[in-house]
Amino acid sequence: MTCEVGKIFSFEILAECSRSKARAGLLHLPHHTVNTPVFMPVGTQGTLKGLLPAQLEELNCEIMLGNTYHLGNRPGPELLKKAGGLHKFMNWKRALLTDSGGFQMVSLLDLAEITEQGVKFKAPHDGSEMLLTPEHSIQIQNCIGADIMMQLDDVVSSTTTGPRVEEAMHRTVRWLDRCLKANEREHDQALFPIVQGGLDEELRRKCAAELTNREVHGYAIGGLSGGEAKDDFWKMVAVSAASLPKNKSRYTMGIGFALDLVVCTALGSDMYDCVFPSRTARFGVALVPSGSINLKKSVYRKDFTALDDNCGCSTCKTYTKAYIHSIVTQETVACHLITIHNIAYQLNLMNTMRESIKQDKFPEFVQQFMKTQYPDKNYPQWAVDALQSVEITLLYT
Repeated sequence: MTCEVGKIFSFEILAECSRSKARAGLLHLPHHTVNTPVFMPVGTQGTLKGLLPAQLEELNCEIMLGNTYHLGNRPGPELLKKAGGLHKFMNWKRALLTDSGGFQMVSLLDLAEITEQGVKFKAPHDGSEMLLTPEHSIQIQNCIGADIMMQLDDVVSSTTTGPRVEEAMHRTVRWLDRCLKANEREHDQALFPIVQGGLDEELRRKCAAELTNREVHGYAIGGLSGGEAKDDFWKMVAVSAASLPKNKSRYTMGIGFALDLVVCTALGSDMYDCVFPSRTARFGVALVPSGSINLKKSVYRKDFTALDDNCGCSTCKTYTKAYIHSIVTQETVACHLITIHNIAYQLNLMNTMRESIKQDKFPEFVQQFMKTQYPDKNYPQWAVDALQSVEITLLYT
């Protein structure tokens, strides 16, 4: 669905849950209008491992993610600019979002040095040095041409405490101003700032207050899903979302577990990304409504049923658990088949949530989802508390 010119970058709320903070909307972007809540598969290097762009489109994926740090290293901004941007380079006609490279401050910490100027990295593949400043991050993202760019933020581990957390929050705000000034494509590339503040509610409120003083088209909630306690995780998502404007989309970064997607949607978030569905497929694990199944287990050797009888993806229509078990982790086609299914599962989960919000039946959806995932009713306490905070009570009978 292409976007009308006058609506580019607008966020249109179609329906809101009458009890929780969940909402369904349309995010109008230059290459596609995206239905929210939405899960964005991660194509780090301009490709989702195991799938072609055409296959993602067949699954009705509306937006996917690329990584500025990795694309900046290879193939590099000059080649991407010459190709006409990442959309043309990879033949993807729908929306793209690019991460700024900030997450690599945590994931490649041993190879990074962080100063006010920016982040100096040693490339893991050849050891060459790269200085990623806010201006350079935006320059690379302008060459990539994604519909949504992320600001370069100062990212610290979610378990970090003390003055480094506050330093990172204030630097993130300063770097946002540099990113905004550096953006040469305001007309066709939106820039999202990122709420930081670690596990400190007050710092997150302060950060959100600063970010909302700038003219931007949406916001991200960052610095989470990195090993912190789930009880801290949901509270930080809740306070961050509550501190952001209602009329702009909210993107909680790095979220991919089904339970997290459901809870964060209930707390008022709209967008998510994670490598989880494709990464877990490479280990022979398929996502299903009851949780997951490990196709390496011998119990599936003579199981001639589909991964999920209610899934309409090409894998479930064509292949059995027994077939996939016979080739899993041995043949690359097994990874391909499970990845198709796992992405389909994530997208179908978001579709079902979206429709339940439109029908004002989201609490009932959550109750059934939790019952299916936890048939013994032994729900994780953090999820119970998070859902109760938005007036959703789970079923115990």
